[in-house]
Order: sequence, then C-alpha cells, then structure tokens
Amino acid sequence: MKISDELKGVLLAFVSVIAVSNVYIFSKAALMEVSMPQFGVYWFSIGLTWIFLYGCTQRTYRSIKEFAKRNLSILAVLGVIEVVGTYFFFKAIHTISNPAVTSFIGNVSPVFVITLSFFLLRERFNRQELVGMLFAIAGAFIISYKGETALKDMFIDGTQYVLYYAAFAAISAVIIKKNIRNINPVILTTNRSFFLLVFSIMALVSSEESLTIPFKPLLNIFIGASLGPFLTVIAGYLALQYIPLSQKAIISSTKGLFVLFGAYLYFGRFPDMITIIGGLITILGLLLIAFGKRKIPKPEEIS
Repeated sequence: MKISDELKGVLLAFVSVIAVSNVYIFSKAALMEVSMPQFGVYWFSIGLTWIFLYGCTQRTYRSIKEFAKRNLSILAVLGVIEVVGTYFFFKAIHTISNPAVTSFIGNVSPVFVITLSFFLLRERFNRQELVGMLFAIAGAFIISYKGETALKDMFIDGTQYVLYYAAFAAISAVIIKKNIRNINPVILTTNRSFFLLVFSIMALVSSEESLTIPFKPLLNIFIGASLGPFLTVIAGYLALQYIPLSQKAIISSTKGLFVLFGAYLYFGRFPDMITIIGGLITILGLLLIAFGKRKIPKPEEIS
C-alpha cells in the first residue's frame, strides 16, 4: 500500500511534535539533577553531533563556500539571539515545576511572531488570527495568574522567562523568514547548536563546575538532545515538503497535550484544572491562528 504525500507530511509533522514535546520532559528531568552549564555542554554537544552528521550525509555544508559576507553576519546575529532566547527557554523549564505549564504559556510565541512580521515584514493578518492571538494571551494569563494585585507577585515564577524566550524566538523567526532562501535550514540549525555549545562551555569554565555528571541525567540529556535539536528540526523540515505550513501549524498546536500526558507519565504530575483550561484556551488560539492563515489571500489574488 502506497502512502500519499499528504499522509507522509502529516506523519512527519506528528513525529516533529512528539520529539519537541519530549524535549520539555527530558530536559526538565536532567535539570533537576545538574546545573545549566553542565546541561548545556552535553545537550548541545549531542545535538550538534547529530545535525553535523546529517548535514555531511546531505552534503549541505558545501554551500558555505558560496556564502556572501552578509550571510555570515546574519548567522552571527542569529547565533547570539538563539543563545539568549534558548537560555531563557531552559531557565523557564528549570524554574516552573511542571513542563506542561511551560509549554502552555509558551503558546503565546506566535503572537510575538505575527506582531513582528506585521511591523517588519509587512505581513497581513486577518480577524480570525487576531481572535486567536487574544485567546492565546488569555489562556497564558489564566495559567500564570496567581491572584495577587501587585505586578511583581501577579504571575507564577518562571512566566517572565517564557515571555523573554518567546520574544527572542520571534526575532529569530523573522530574521530566518527573510533569509531562508539564502541559508540552508541545516546550516541554520548547525549554527544555533554551535553558538549554544560555545556559550555553555564558557559558562561551565566560568562557574568552575565539573563536567562529570551522574548516568541518569546523562541518559535523559542524550534522549532529549537527540529528539530536540535533531529529530524535531529534520522531521519538521521534511514535513513541509509534503504539506503546507498552515497544516503543519495546526498539527504543532497539539504539542501542549503531548507534554501534558508525557509529564504525567514521567513525573506523575498533573496540573490543576485551571491550568488545563488555560492550556486548552491557548491551543484553541493556535488553531484559530493556523486556520486563519489559510484565509489570507496570496499576493496575486489581491485585487
């Protein structure tokens, strides 16, 4: 029985979603036992190794010879942005007790992307996308609100790190959008992992911590880093060869549910009902955004 291209794309998109969902689980498990610098050195070493081997098999790195100086500057800027954004991502996972909560709050990320794309790339968004953005913000607010009136005590600790990460991820996404035709996605992924590894080594040396860690967190790091920096990206890019970005975005919106059940199976933790309700509202927001993108007319269709 021959599998259709659309089914291939859907399956690959789900592989990507499951892989990235496990990043939340295994990174949280590892960060409960090791420090951030120790975690980073191992995590990005493993991730960089996998993506480098893949790039070599695809002969991707030959295109670097044809790079313009402008592309090298873009890679350097992206590398710095990714270091800051990824630091806040893992800081949020380390700080917030349940990785499902981190994932749900992180669903506000498309709001930052759409807003920046509107101002910097002149991209349009419609009323349905706007409603989706409001749902995503409302859901994140419900999850993170503690009931206090003072601003500094209003949200659960770690919410700020998720928002910082979302902002930097949006900046990175906009830059990549403008340059994706000139720089291969594998090179972008390699560049990201390389910068993060260098930063992690510098942090480890500065903190004077040991590189030796127990076997259990090392195993969690190996699994998570193999799924995250490598399988998530590769499966995601391959999926786009068979299905449109909007369809992949719809599938990606289910990530929070996978993290929710994965966290329960691995840690035995289930968020309270208000968190689940807020998470479902953010997912609804993502779905509205994804379906809304399908309704935006292409440039040649605009009269």
